[in-house]
Amino acid sequence: MRAVITVIGKDTVGILHKVSGICAEHNANIIEVTQSVMQDMFAMIMMADISNITSDFSALSDQMAELGKAEHLDIHCMHEDIFNSMHEI
Repeated sequence: MRAVITVIGKDTVGILHKVSGICAEHNANIIEVTQSVMQDMFAMIMMADISNITSDFSALSDQMAELGKAEHLDIHCMHEDIFNSMHEI
């Protein structure tokens, strides 16, 4: 099982560190990351293996959302099954 994590907002030092730290707290293994900084805007897509997380997926997702609010970032953590369903036609 995997999760897709997206982050968009004003670029500041430590965004990747904070997001990956939450993944580590929940034992979610980051398997792929792509990020860009366009002028002062930060954009990142991260794929994480959540097969061995130590909490409910909702706890991981909620903590990401809390980080987003605290840091004025738009952070979404979506289970792969939901992501695939949204993009299937």
